[in-house]
Amino acid sequence: MKILVTGGLGFIGSHTVVALQKKGYEVVIVDNLSNSSLKVLDGITLITSKTPHFEKLDLRDKLEVNSFFKKHNDINGVIHFAASKAVGESVENPLLYYENNLASLAYLLQNLVQLKEQNIIFSSSCTVYGEADELPISEEAPVKKAMSPYGNTKQIGEEIIIDSCAAHQHLKAISLRYFNPIGAHPTAHIGELPLGTPQNLVPFITQTAIGKRKELSVFGDDYPTEDGTCIRDYIHVMDLAEAHVVALERIMHSKDNASFEVFNVGTGIGSSVLEVIQAFENASHEKLNYKIVDRRAGDVIAAFADTQKANEVLGWKAQRSLEQALKDAWEWEKTQVNT
Repeated sequence: MKILVTGGLGFIGSHTVVALQKKGYEVVIVDNLSNSSLKVLDGITLITSKTPHFEKLDLRDKLEVNSFFKKHNDINGVIHFAASKAVGESVENPLLYYENNLASLAYLLQNLVQLKEQNIIFSSSCTVYGEADELPISEEAPVKKAMSPYGNTKQIGEEIIIDSCAAHQHLKAISLRYFNPIGAHPTAHIGELPLGTPQNLVPFITQTAIGKRKELSVFGDDYPTEDGTCIRDYIHVMDLAEAHVVALERIMHSKDNASFEVFNVGTGIGSSVLEVIQAFENASHEKLNYKIVDRRAGDVIAAFADTQKANEVLGWKAQRSLEQALKDAWEWEKTQVNT
């Protein structure tokens, strides 16, 4: 079985490539290297003893995408990660996000529906729920008006796939709406590689602990939560990677109940920012320098998953703890000191 992984040298993509190769799949990666590095290929090879086929490709180039699929017309499934993902940047440059995240998806689908095997797993996000009315958040929760152009591209991306499935009877898709991926592969050969200032909490924590950054800013301690800080559902990236493999096998083996399905992927456990800091200090034995600052615009108060559908219907459940994810993230950070 040959699987195409777009954005396969990124954080989640690279760990999913590892999970696929561990199960014996042949993997083809396309990535434009705008937010990733070719060095990740070496890490994947060290872990799996196999180097995936890689092609540098920008999915916004329609002719190049068409050419790629002429050469690789025997693909059995696609896992689509390639997208820009920084909320703040999307507010500043929305047209970049609409072009990169939506035009590329359209070109990908135009070619996918020409293949014999038309299976796609879409990298979506819990951002589609906005500030949810009820916690934990189930797949039945309403999709609310997006709080950023990035979030809107995930909503529109799902709509594009739904419409495509309706028009093409052989196209099957699963959208995985995931919460907050953290951690690294336990070998520390691959992990999160943020370019510039990290957009997410855990890389900021590890970079502060190792001395790359002076201190960690905690955005607000006056939220209506137990300790006043925001609550999120932090999932180990390897648990998330394995969910993609399970989802892909569900549609390739025709176990799906509809041409388009949605699953939340999280742990079902909400952790506050201060709880994550405490868990990191416990896992790393490092004291973290942090300060409370003003709230950050656009942050929801709390978001964590109702995982019942993923557990029972998809047959997947998160296995790794918050502490394990933070320990793996710290081990990875320590390998980056001289890079």
